[in-house]
Amino acid sequence: MHYPSLDQFLIDGQAALAKGPVAVIFAEDAVEVDTSLRHHLAAGFAQVLLLAPQPIMLPADLVAKIHRIDHDVHAEGALFTAINRLIEAAPGIWLYYSYNAEYLFHPFCETRNVRELVAFHAEERREAMLSYVIDLYADDLGRFQNAVSLEQAHLDRSGYYALGRPDAANHNYPKERQLDFFGGLRWRFEEHIPVPRRKIDRIALFKAKPGLILRPDYTFNDEEFNTYACPWHNNITTTVMSFRTAKALRSNAGSMFDIRDFRWHNSVRFEWHSQQLMDLGLMEPGQWF
Repeated sequence: MHYPSLDQFLIDGQAALAKGPVAVIFAEDAVEVDTSLRHHLAAGFAQVLLLAPQPIMLPADLVAKIHRIDHDVHAEGALFTAINRLIEAAPGIWLYYSYNAEYLFHPFCETRNVRELVAFHAEERREAMLSYVIDLYADDLGRFQNAVSLEQAHLDRSGYYALGRPDAANHNYPKERQLDFFGGLRWRFEEHIPVPRRKIDRIALFKAKPGLILRPDYTFNDEEFNTYACPWHNNITTTVMSFRTAKALRSNAGSMFDIRDFRWHNSVRFEWHSQQLMDLGLMEPGQWF
């Protein structure tokens, strides 16, 4: 289905929000839009929504499988405004959001789908799941000018760290079970990344409820949604494998001429398998064995 605006979708497309989980993909450009959609369809989402500018075209076989919504994704706060409207329209439904050229991975995703994932998480009385946004980049920027190649994708195997998240309302003491996570290209090339955009944590998968608001730093107004684990044991975490930072560093005039290669001694080829991410400590299975 194709909708000329989010307003129209919320009028005519409400049936798509009746059962979750629902994936919402924001296409900032035309890079790997089709593979992003196919990946999340294969992951087992009940519905996949694409918010994209009109000029972005899709292969014919995808058109019937998703809900295409024309949207100005480059407007100020476009993602957060859209997600908050979808939250309001879909209480009780699990939602996921990401950009094009990003791919959700969860523990054992080769044999267990995302519906099983959220069902288990809900059994643990959790309504949100922490995701680490892990940078992907092509190994040869001379060959892949925009730093994107699924076949030659690499990631950093180390260099990740976490800091306590200060609570401004409590004399900046660290918030309980909340951390700010850093690493990847945003850490190695931090001189090109504004400070507010250096974190790599994102609550990408969550259950909508009345009054819930996604804030511009990818956290929610319900602090429990922002925690990495419940009080009694570790919970599942996921990763969003993302070319987004690499694309930005290669397209922005302030960085594209300074960066000749994203590879370093801790670069490894991405195997497109959840076991690699768990072995590297980039994903936590929690109690899900």
